[in-house]
Amino acid sequence: MVIRARLARILVWALALVPVVFFLAGLRPADFDDVPGLLNVLGRLTGVLGLAFLLLSAALSARVPGFDLPFGGLTRLWNTHHLLGASALVLLLLHPLLLAFSAQGYGQGLAFETLFPPLSDLATWGGWLALLLMMTFLAPSFSFFGPPDYERWKRVHDLAPFAVILALAHTFLFSRTMPAHLDIVVWAGFALLAVGAVLWRFVFSRRVGRLPYAVVQVDRPANNVIELTLEPKRRGLRYRAGNFVYMTPFDSELEAGCGEEHPYTLSSSPREPNLRIAIKDLGNASRALQSIQCGSRVTVEGPYGRFFKNPDDVPIPELWISGGIGVTPFLARMRHLDRLDQGGDIRFIYCVQDEARALYLEELRALAGTIPGFGLIPHYFYRQGPLSAAFLREHCGDIEQREVYICGPQPLNRLAQSHLRALGVDRWSIHTEEFELL
Repeated sequence: MVIRARLARILVWALALVPVVFFLAGLRPADFDDVPGLLNVLGRLTGVLGLAFLLLSAALSARVPGFDLPFGGLTRLWNTHHLLGASALVLLLLHPLLLAFSAQGYGQGLAFETLFPPLSDLATWGGWLALLLMMTFLAPSFSFFGPPDYERWKRVHDLAPFAVILALAHTFLFSRTMPAHLDIVVWAGFALLAVGAVLWRFVFSRRVGRLPYAVVQVDRPANNVIELTLEPKRRGLRYRAGNFVYMTPFDSELEAGCGEEHPYTLSSSPREPNLRIAIKDLGNASRALQSIQCGSRVTVEGPYGRFFKNPDDVPIPELWISGGIGVTPFLARMRHLDRLDQGGDIRFIYCVQDEARALYLEELRALAGTIPGFGLIPHYFYRQGPLSAAFLREHCGDIEQREVYICGPQPLNRLAQSHLRALGVDRWSIHTEEFELL
């Protein structure tokens, strides 16, 4: 799985170099005769590569169920998406500056006109507008104005398709990035990927990708956590333990979040007829969901993610580390192994502040007692302090031979990974699930 994920990412970056190859093939020795010529080449090169990154980033945003699997799950796919987008922004910021520096060699007036031509120059001003839109929708991702609000981030990110269209128009109007006729062929191919992704995301997925469900049971394992049981109104979702979905509630009585999609990990076993989703009060929408009533309509889109290598079996000894609502994928896996009557060498370190705040603790203990080879080890912060390497070694002496799965708050994820690397665990044996701006 690791090798395939790396190959998928390499393929994406290699694909971005295709326009660069054609661009370089169209250059002449005279283009490098002087400094202005060299700067002009670099300016056009940053534009070509920046546009390729932007279009591929848009293509990876499609969120087609199953498309994320070669990348190791949606979170890893979108890590590549984010990196492509950030790289595109940097390159496209350099693009006009390098062209202006190139023109500076022929006079300041020409340099100024390169950046700010007459308003009739639609190609250049379209490029500026595309760049401005990119800066606007990427700013929250970089936390320029503090931690971004999820829904505000999503709304601002909806500007991305307009930036893509304007950037393509800018390129086609200039039509000098590659040898004759290749411009249309190459950029049309990239545009097809990007536009196809946008159409799926905003049109087709809403019609065919979302499955209708109804809330038939609401349980409350803690004051700020609910677990919804969802019954399919048509066909049910096919998924694996550890997958997550995007759920959209349609309950007008909710104080917030009606019609808004959010990612949630499934806490049910794939063998169950209904879905179960545990939701913690972490924001306006999830807080409002704490009061959702039975009978409410929701839609579910997915499944996404590939947290566990073998969710139906335990061929290799495993170590699980979780905290807070991060217990959800592990609860789903335990419920699934119990239904399959499967066992294996698993150690589960469950990190909580104290026993009173441990979600599902009684059920976890009961499941641990029925799954052969399973060991549940609670870690109480108030009593034992932060998770330590010594604690990991004490309760998992063969830690280097295990596949390790971590899901919890960012501080716990980082701390656990630091300890694991110090204890000699191979980084390819460490698997994490994170939901930052999905």
